[in-house]
Amino acid sequence: MLLTRIKICGLTRAEDVREAIDAGADALGLVFYPPSPRFVSPDSAASLARLVPPFVTTVGLFVNAAPEFVREVLAAVPIHLLQFHGDEDDAYCRQFDRPYVKAARMKPGVDLLQYAADFPSAQAILVDAFVEGYGGGGKVFDWNLIPPALPKPLILSGGLDAQNVGEAVTRVRPAAVDVSSGVEAAKGIKDPSKIHAFVAAVRAADAGKTAENAATD
Repeated sequence: MLLTRIKICGLTRAEDVREAIDAGADALGLVFYPPSPRFVSPDSAASLARLVPPFVTTVGLFVNAAPEFVREVLAAVPIHLLQFHGDEDDAYCRQFDRPYVKAARMKPGVDLLQYAADFPSAQAILVDAFVEGYGGGGKVFDWNLIPPALPKPLILSGGLDAQNVGEAVTRVRPAAVDVSSGVEAAKGIKDPSKIHAFVAAVRAADAGKTAENAATD
C-alpha cells in the first residue's frame, strides 16, 4: 500500500521549513502570489529552498502569473513541481517544461472529470474549496463532489487539519493531501505541534487502510 503523500504549503520561515521536514513532509509549498499573506519573494524562496534535502519536493504555487514572472522564479529557485491555482489553461501550464499540478476550486456544478480531461499534461488534479481569493481559506468542501474514479491522481486540500485529515484519507483515498492554514498559528506562520500532529494523523489513517486491506486479502 502506497503511503498518502503530504504537502505543507505556504511556508515563509526557515524554522517552519525545518519543522515540516523533521515531521516527514513529502513536499513543501512556496507561494508566489503577491496578494497572499504567505507570499515569498524569489530571493526569500531561494534561501528556503536551500534547506530542502534530497527527495523532498519543492513546489511553487502561482495564480494567473505572467509567464515572465514564473520564469524569473524558476531561474532563481530550484522548483521541482509547479502548482497553478488560477484560470490557466493546459497550454499555459505546460509551457514551462516542468511537471505541474492544476487546482480545481470545488463547488456544486464543477465537473471534475471534465476538468481533469482539460489538463491532459497535468501530473495531478488538486481539489480545493471555492473561496474568495485563492487557497489557504481553511474551508472544507463536500467531499461527495469528488467522482469515484478520476483519470489523474487526486491531491486533496481545503480546510484539512489534524482533526479531520484521517477521515479525509479514509473516505477519499487521495494520492496526497495538502495543508496550509490547518497547521498555522497565524497566516504564514506555522505551528510545529500542528505540523507534527497533521503528519501523524495521516500516517495513522494510512496504517488503518493497510490493516483493512490486509484483513480482506
